[in-house]
Amino acid sequence: MAKKTTTTKPEATAAKPEKTTKAKVVKEVKKPAEVKAEKAVKPKVVKEVKKPAEVKAEKAVKPKAVKEKAPATSKETVKKAAVKKETTKKATEPKATEVPVTTYNAVIPYSRFTDFDIALFKSGKHYKLYEKLGSHVVEHNGVVGTYFSVWAPNAQYVAVIANFNGWNRGSHPLFIRWDGSGIWEGFIPNVGNGEVYKYFINSSTGEDLEKSDPFALRWEVPPRTGSIVADTYYEWKDTNWMANRYQHNALDKPYSVYEVHLGSWARDFNNPDVFYNYEELATMLVPYVKHMGFTHVELMPIMEHPYYPSWGYQVSGYFAASSRYGTPQQLMFLIERFHQEGIGVILDWVPSHFPGDAMALYNFDGTHLYEHADERKGFHPDWKSYIFNYGRNEVRAFLISNALFWLDRYHVDGLRVDAVASMLYLDYSRKHGEWETNIYGGNENLEAVSFLKEFNEACYSHFPDIQTIAEESTSFTGVSRPVFLGGLGFGMKWMMGWMHDTIKYFQEDPINRKYHHNQLTFSLIYAFTENFMLPFSHDEVVYGKGSMLRKMPGDEWQQFANLRLCYSYMFMHPGAKLLFMGAEFGQGTEWNFQNALQWHVLDYPNHKGVSETVRALNHLYKTEPALFEKAFSPEGFEWIDGGNANDSVVVFARKGHDPKNDLLVVLNMTPVPRHDFRVGVTAAGNWQEIFNSDLQEFWGSGTTNAKTLKSEKIHWHGKDNSINITLPPLAASVFKKA
Repeated sequence: MAKKTTTTKPEATAAKPEKTTKAKVVKEVKKPAEVKAEKAVKPKVVKEVKKPAEVKAEKAVKPKAVKEKAPATSKETVKKAAVKKETTKKATEPKATEVPVTTYNAVIPYSRFTDFDIALFKSGKHYKLYEKLGSHVVEHNGVVGTYFSVWAPNAQYVAVIANFNGWNRGSHPLFIRWDGSGIWEGFIPNVGNGEVYKYFINSSTGEDLEKSDPFALRWEVPPRTGSIVADTYYEWKDTNWMANRYQHNALDKPYSVYEVHLGSWARDFNNPDVFYNYEELATMLVPYVKHMGFTHVELMPIMEHPYYPSWGYQVSGYFAASSRYGTPQQLMFLIERFHQEGIGVILDWVPSHFPGDAMALYNFDGTHLYEHADERKGFHPDWKSYIFNYGRNEVRAFLISNALFWLDRYHVDGLRVDAVASMLYLDYSRKHGEWETNIYGGNENLEAVSFLKEFNEACYSHFPDIQTIAEESTSFTGVSRPVFLGGLGFGMKWMMGWMHDTIKYFQEDPINRKYHHNQLTFSLIYAFTENFMLPFSHDEVVYGKGSMLRKMPGDEWQQFANLRLCYSYMFMHPGAKLLFMGAEFGQGTEWNFQNALQWHVLDYPNHKGVSETVRALNHLYKTEPALFEKAFSPEGFEWIDGGNANDSVVVFARKGHDPKNDLLVVLNMTPVPRHDFRVGVTAAGNWQEIFNSDLQEFWGSGTTNAKTLKSEKIHWHGKDNSINITLPPLAASVFKKA
């Protein structure tokens, strides 16, 4: 293996423990003796709790705050998306601090909850539960330790089991609160960051469970599933971005998204089974996204998911960044680097379902706590997973707190919400008799509808300069309309109908496209009913669907020309844009999450041409106001000729606030070049071709138009003036008034 060259990386700053007031009165709670004694195999529960005064007399040395060091970053600036970087990485796994059990005290009564917190929690309105529940290193009565708290209302007994106590179920029982909240809590002195732990729960049915912490900020590297005491302290250096990101996230600004699966975007050639960590990705992915001209990056779920083939959509640790790729602070560094380069970060978020892993949310305290007990509402037949009980206040608070957590602690600029359609309908993927109607006899999940509205109101009220984006594939009304107008409140919605129609159209041989012309034009009938994002996402290049390139018909030249034309159509169509990784350079095989992208194909001019086309389209999109200023308004689009099915040619105008920025877009969907082709224009004067997907540098035929085309007073396409142009084969041409 080649020797790894390293530089000194910025270390994550250790968090200072939180101090509590020594004079704080501790409310009386039930003693461990009041909890049922464990039977047979259970160790005897520790009944005697040391008083705070006794803690001070302990001779145990306080643990120092743990500084987590990540693998150093390579010096090399990666070329061609970093696939040829010759380094060897070792998987970094957090190691628990092993301290003899005798140095640890018993659990001390202590709480971070106020009466107001509990009232908010019970009513489902506590949106920052991550500040209360989970594990937090604090200083209490002069002693540094960790406060643990977990919601398990139907448990008879809850204890912290960990490396520091030999995973002894009886040595560190938590106290149940007296207020009916179902929260168990307590302070354990001399426990600090880096400790691996779980909760032992004895349920009301007598079932013994070992559960990871739902609010843990860090997990062990899979397949291990222990929670780790950690913090999210980070000295951010993205102040300028955060102060001005409303200008980047606004609906009248360019919004071009690069969708990425971190584990398969790139791998080291010398050690392809090892993942790059977040910091290493920052040196490769950030400059690449900037070079390609995307305005945003969307990360497929990076919340902790033990089952890697789920691509992140089977989340177990909702508050933990996946430890496969490093620490929370390393992920923050990656996001910070994006922000410093003017690129927004969107996270995939999955509130629709969760896996039935024994150590996670399912059957958490021996009952259906997070999921519906009724499988007609609580079990998802497609993904064999479990559906959140959106009607339970504490569950709504859990989910909304999780959304705000990523927006708050990780500075993310938006959340793309997965599988919204499955949340909205009670009969989603269910046969007759497998679902139950709502109280009005309909198929809408009223509890989920209410939750989504509350989620969006909470996100935009706390972070008004972000965007929430719904993956919703039905005709549900008002997904991206404000809640006060009866909508769900999302900022944008994926235009799934456009995606499917466009792919079907381009899969047709050009000779047959005149019979499918409506598939190309139909989207403009409903294009402005929502704030649509046009996606060519990961779902379209898996499970035998083939890559975007291989969907295109014809010989090799026609496949690449069709792909460049398809992307040109997307960028010229009203709405925001999204392109999945690998599609931007025409990868030949469909996406495989187990392997890196085929970066070597960029050595070939045909693939390089697709890459350069996407780069040019991003530049055009960001610099031409007509393409984004009225992207969600019918005033921003005008058909010039949408009915020429016989020639498979469409002509339309894109408009911004200033008429001088109007663009004329002409798409030739056949491999036949057309000379002396007349099109109407929106204004008289000189017109210039500012983009042509058939340029030789894009691996096209090089059929272009003269630099300046003077309009003629010839009535055409309902316009008083027109120009005579040449249509390149299987290509898009864009003109602007000089």
